[in-house]
Amino acid sequence: MASSTCEKPPSSSIVANDPSLVTMEAKMIVATSHGHCQQLKDMLLSKKDGSTMVVVVASSNKTSMLPKPPSPAINYRLLAAACSGSFEDLESLLDGEDRRQASSNRTIGSSAMPRASDDEEAFLRQSLLDGVTSNGDTLLHMVATNGDSEDFLNKAGLIHRKAEKLLFTGNNKGDTPLHCAARAANSQMVSFLIALAKGQDNNTTRVKAMLEKENGTKETALHEAVRVGNNDIVKLLMEEHPQLASLPKGCTSPLYLAISLENKTIAETLHEKSGGALSYSGPNGQNALHAAVLRSKDLTKMLLRWNKDDLTIQRDEKENTPLHFASSVLLQKDGHAILLHLLETNPDALYQQDNDGSYPIHVLASVGATRDDITLFLKTSPACAGLLDARERTFLHVAVDKETG
Repeated sequence: MASSTCEKPPSSSIVANDPSLVTMEAKMIVATSHGHCQQLKDMLLSKKDGSTMVVVVASSNKTSMLPKPPSPAINYRLLAAACSGSFEDLESLLDGEDRRQASSNRTIGSSAMPRASDDEEAFLRQSLLDGVTSNGDTLLHMVATNGDSEDFLNKAGLIHRKAEKLLFTGNNKGDTPLHCAARAANSQMVSFLIALAKGQDNNTTRVKAMLEKENGTKETALHEAVRVGNNDIVKLLMEEHPQLASLPKGCTSPLYLAISLENKTIAETLHEKSGGALSYSGPNGQNALHAAVLRSKDLTKMLLRWNKDDLTIQRDEKENTPLHFASSVLLQKDGHAILLHLLETNPDALYQQDNDGSYPIHVLASVGATRDDITLFLKTSPACAGLLDARERTFLHVAVDKETG
């Protein structure tokens, strides 16, 4: 329908004088869901008035291809209060914002304008907490990182009451506030964030989802606790979610990380709290035993005690088994003892080749192994003396090449 302020365009003389052409009133109907589309289809099929044209425009539910608008910069006064001010300072700033927004809401709700919906009011209340740092950290990230005292816990609780969504919000690296608290070794904050996720209804599903949240490098908060060596936080997280040490699938596991850092205590905690149902996986197809044989005999013995069947035969992306790794670092401290543990556990690993066609005995010869070390392999399985690598060499050929090279 034309606006009352606009002039009606003159009719074309051709249309007016041509009886074969009929003007029609166009109606536009917008479908906002799949169900509405079906209703419009039924309407068109049942319509008897052929002189009326119906134009249907269906809106898409697919995510817009337009880039997401950038988040606003965090308010500097709010950031200062969160990081170094008191709880009262932060509360005063947020309550002052609430009063200003309440005043704005009253204006919106006046007779001059329609009243804002509940969603709109919630948006107005939380707008101050939508701000982020250049790294994408929200105010809750900053509080979780910077303190562990009762004052900081109160700040976290205040922020959560006003913007619950921030508990699961990731920064530019995908880190949640829980990742930040664990990385900072703030054990009280970690415990408090878990309590916030549980809520008054003890929502364990929500807690599990928060603990399983992975950042951009596929790591959970448990990885952060392992990396900083905080066994108390490791215990806390594992008690809340005993299967957490099995995540992520196919990537660097918390156990692999603990072994790499030579933290036997945390490795034992992960195994104990998980009931042994945990992941041994590491990067590039390795497992925790690959890491252990490069570090110590105690770690090696521990892992072999937990899982001797799978770990010894698993090969990495270059087809190296833990025995290949141990053979390559034979001359390190406890190298001979580590080889002995591996051979006693699974002597069949002597017959696995790497990508270069080398067996562990070839690797052993290539690093200048002594007669005693070679004898250890031959006593375990004399037949390995005749194994040929991809260049059709025995271990003796490799040893000679090492001496003459």
